[in-house]
Amino acid sequence: MSNRSLNGTDFTAMVLAGAEQLQQHAEHVNSLNVFPVPDGDTGTNMNLTMSAGVTELKRGDSSSIGVMSGILSKGLLMGARGNSGVILSQLFRGFSRYAAPYEELNTLQFASALQSGVDAAYKAVVKPVEGTILTVAKEAAKHAVFFSRRTNDITELMEEVLAKAKETLAMTQDMLPVLKQVGVVDSGGQGLVYIYEGFMQHLGSGLVTAPIVKGENVRTAYAPHVSERPTAQAIAPSPDAPISAQAKLETENIEFLYDMEFFINRQLGEAQGTDFDEETFRLALSVDGDSIIVISDDDVIKVHVHSKAPGEVLNLALRYGEITQIRILNMREQHRDLLSAGMDGAPEPEWFAEIPAEPAREEEPSEPPAHELASYGFIAVASGEGIADIFRSLGVDVVLSGGQTMNPSTEDFVNAARSIAAQHIFILPNNSNIILAAEQARELLEMERLVSVIPSKTIPQGIAAAFAFQEEEAFEANQDSMRDAASRVKSGQVTYAVRDTTLDDLHITAGHYIGIQDSKIVATEEQLIATARLLLIKMLVNGDEIVTILTGSDAKQEDTEQLVAWLEENYSDAEVEVHEGGQPIYPYLFSVET
Repeated sequence: MSNRSLNGTDFTAMVLAGAEQLQQHAEHVNSLNVFPVPDGDTGTNMNLTMSAGVTELKRGDSSSIGVMSGILSKGLLMGARGNSGVILSQLFRGFSRYAAPYEELNTLQFASALQSGVDAAYKAVVKPVEGTILTVAKEAAKHAVFFSRRTNDITELMEEVLAKAKETLAMTQDMLPVLKQVGVVDSGGQGLVYIYEGFMQHLGSGLVTAPIVKGENVRTAYAPHVSERPTAQAIAPSPDAPISAQAKLETENIEFLYDMEFFINRQLGEAQGTDFDEETFRLALSVDGDSIIVISDDDVIKVHVHSKAPGEVLNLALRYGEITQIRILNMREQHRDLLSAGMDGAPEPEWFAEIPAEPAREEEPSEPPAHELASYGFIAVASGEGIADIFRSLGVDVVLSGGQTMNPSTEDFVNAARSIAAQHIFILPNNSNIILAAEQARELLEMERLVSVIPSKTIPQGIAAAFAFQEEEAFEANQDSMRDAASRVKSGQVTYAVRDTTLDDLHITAGHYIGIQDSKIVATEEQLIATARLLLIKMLVNGDEIVTILTGSDAKQEDTEQLVAWLEENYSDAEVEVHEGGQPIYPYLFSVET
């Protein structure tokens, strides 16, 4: 192949090599999870996401990099799982949008495409956290733009990109204190490095790639076989390890505290047909706001802004049409929740991520007339048949099998929503690592129906939200009450540690049990029941709360009876309920409500 340019055939081979390299090291990426739990899944999610993209890519037969990168982007978008998978899909989505008009890319164009991918990925999250896959991608792309002016050789450029990605990955420990405390680099960043290594393996092989036969099962022959996957080396934290990055920010210092997203329908309202000057509108929003995104066409204006005067923003918007699908979040409240959640630093989904250039599906599904549609429909994610039955009993239409270990993809959510004959659909992700994929599905469906993602991070939060739903209430009222119900639940889970580590002065031994309250490990003991008791002591404050126990597939009846007897003896005013959840890996899930 010519080293001076990259066409669609060689781009495809690069991606296949990158996907295989990631697949072979997926367990290593999983092992870098900050929590020492048995279902660390960043590597799994990135691998499944790349596999979905590769499946689509193998159906293509073009030598145009614009065509092939677009095919890859569609596959990644629909197959994205977990936060890491969604961010990965956005990196290639931005890349493909830049590459779209080209048959092949030179070094300058390839670097610009990488930078375009970074821009798209950063737009996909509300508060990008440095020291993650985003930082690794950003620094690598930035260096690519710099070095592309000094070489016309694609292989030399990719070699520099990989070296910079590795250098930045090693620095993530110094960017996120929790990584330094545990002694690992960022898992998502490591996954991206493996993909780049695969890219380099193809380019460095010097092979001229034969055209790919449409549908052919293609594998890269030069990716090394890994018989023993490396594991993370845990080290004790430094006694003066810095506090978490979010903890350094004072909540009251968040000036533009209202995160707003809405649409202006220019064909409705008293102001319909009014001329719209996008730059003037942006300037007006900037008076009391930042993080402004405005996308307009003839019929609809899509707006996202962080503002300290939401009323003024809405009054401004009304000058151009009727406002629909309004969402307003208080970011100070979000920050307080993040601080109280301890170590759950996963980025929240961006309400206003990029909209795909083309519909996700070529054919629109047939749907009953509006008068035949139900008012509401529900999608929930659950692991364990017992938990799934609970959600079904609460009126959930589709229960997607998934959880921390197996995250549903964006396409899973899209297909589930399209299978429900309802005007308004609520999604309960029930896991912080699934929210972003659910949000991405919502964006893909926004022209079809109104979808709301209730950001439930645990099964108990999802159950509480479903309980709060009232059929006769309006969509916005239900949305508010369900979010409120989810926020008032304390969630606990018991599992076992897969490695020795130290977190917040808590010394954890591999094989011992750990108790997690919301997103923070608060208890660890050698015995299951002892750990469960310590966790419940942390969760029960007044002693008269409602305690719900969901038993996992590994829970023993005698252990559960012993735990209930202990609760009745020590918390006589508490109301205790036990349900068979059937969830794997976690013998017990606890819900505590006042």
